[in-house]
Amino acid sequence: QVQLAESGGGLVQAGGSLRLSCAASGRTFSNYAMGWFRQAPGKEREFVATINWSGGITSYADSVKGRFTISRDNAKNTVYLQMNSVKPEDTAVYYCAAVLGGTATTKKNMYLYWGQGTQVTVSS
Repeated sequence: QVQLAESGGGLVQAGGSLRLSCAASGRTFSNYAMGWFRQAPGKEREFVATINWSGGITSYADSVKGRFTISRDNAKNTVYLQMNSVKPEDTAVYYCAAVLGGTATTKKNMYLYWGQGTQVTVSS
């Protein structure tokens, strides 16, 4: 079992920056690839970014490529999402998730463990 807890959400103006954190506990963090997903009101949860166990491989949704950066610190059992040049359409609840095996994946149904989410609101 892995417990995940997101933090860092809040209200930010368009064009600004925000950094989300996700602290993991319960199992060896480096055994898991990690991902960030988001869900806006009335929409399905969608993939944002993923990172493999070592941090050497990342992948992003086209909508955030060049603006968001995923990273991890295995010594701190934490994964981050740096959000730059945010837009109103980035407004959503952001979730981190863990997939066993260490290989990064964009597939939502591969993720076993999920956090409770953190709200990000971007004002225009």
